[in-house]
Amino acid sequence: MNNKVILIILDGLNYQVARQCMGYLQGLIEHQQASFFKLSCELPSLSRPLYECLLTGVRPIDSGIVHNHIVRLSHHDSIFSLAKQQGKVTAASAYHWMSELYNRAPFEAARDRNTHDTSLNIQHGRFYHWDHYPDEAVLLDANDLIKAHQPDFMLIHPMNIDDAGHQSGLDSAHYRNTARQADILLSNFLPDWLHTGYQIMITSDHGMNNDLSHGGTLAEEREVPLFLLGPAFQGDQVTESNPFAIEINQTDLCGTLCQVLGLKHDKPYCAALLNPEYLSVSN
Repeated sequence: MNNKVILIILDGLNYQVARQCMGYLQGLIEHQQASFFKLSCELPSLSRPLYECLLTGVRPIDSGIVHNHIVRLSHHDSIFSLAKQQGKVTAASAYHWMSELYNRAPFEAARDRNTHDTSLNIQHGRFYHWDHYPDEAVLLDANDLIKAHQPDFMLIHPMNIDDAGHQSGLDSAHYRNTARQADILLSNFLPDWLHTGYQIMITSDHGMNNDLSHGGTLAEEREVPLFLLGPAFQGDQVTESNPFAIEINQTDLCGTLCQVLGLKHDKPYCAALLNPEYLSVSN
């Protein structure tokens, strides 16, 4: 059978806040229904460069997408393009920069907000261009796309945590409570998606600092969480004494998901995160 994958990028989510505030996800870990790791994002710790990194496995200094104001299509194979070339269905409920990287640039809301075009890398898309667009709406949009199109690869990308950080900073009730709310919202959808056979990776592009920003080398800007749900994944869980239980690079996540999807690719990946017994049966 084919392995279907959901990648959830919780924009701007700092590792410590994910560990301390996301009770549902941490409950899954406590009961050995998920794994949890810390990784350090690539530099610069900015959104558009790291979307490209997560979805192509290419570092910003190599991709040329080195800040948020570079508006052009990606020059590299992405999970979307590889999946589309190999006959799989792709979809995204995501911020409009994803559309600009992998479908069409610049984004035109009237044309691109609702996308259904099998010739594009992201074949089915619900793209938004407001940072305050509710996370609940992003998840509902995603759920609609999953039910309507059963995509092999689904990207879900809410922005409210990042938006809260830019308004109030890392060490604020606003930022932490927005992460808690995202955790509650995810609890409404993850069980059904897992039940239908999706393997789920949840991570972030970058963290947040107390200057209401990110982009540099501070630990709070670079350290992000990685949650893995579903039998395709394995690995030791993070502990206080061993936060980097497995050495994982942000550039490895694209290839790791390609492995789960059964795609032919030349991306780096982290074999220690994968369950070879499940994948050998599934692919």
